[in-house]
Amino acid sequence: MDAWQPMLVLLGVVGAGLVGLYGLGLWLAAARAPLETGPFAGGLEPGEHAVSRFHVRWYPVTMIFLAFDMEMLFMYPWVKVVSEVGTTAVVEMFLFLGILFAAVAYAWREGALRWT
Repeated sequence: MDAWQPMLVLLGVVGAGLVGLYGLGLWLAAARAPLETGPFAGGLEPGEHAVSRFHVRWYPVTMIFLAFDMEMLFMYPWVKVVSEVGTTAVVEMFLFLGILFAAVAYAWREGALRWT
């Protein structure tokens, strides 16, 4: 039992900390009241609920956006090291961009970018 005593003490400290933080959050929480103001951004009443379902044709557009977003995520560190690494880094980036272009061409050919 001596081997488990530090683990039980740690579990007790973590449990007490969680209960203490939860109680502090309940004690400090502001009173909830319904929102009395209207929409801010567009000035018009919303046409649908905020968590309503999107049409299925938005998902390919989202995937293509994420692909290009990941491209930019990989290009920022590449710019920092391309002068140090040299030709190898340039070849690798053009290979990456070629694969990405092939994926976009495939999506275009399959009709993922068509809206009708």
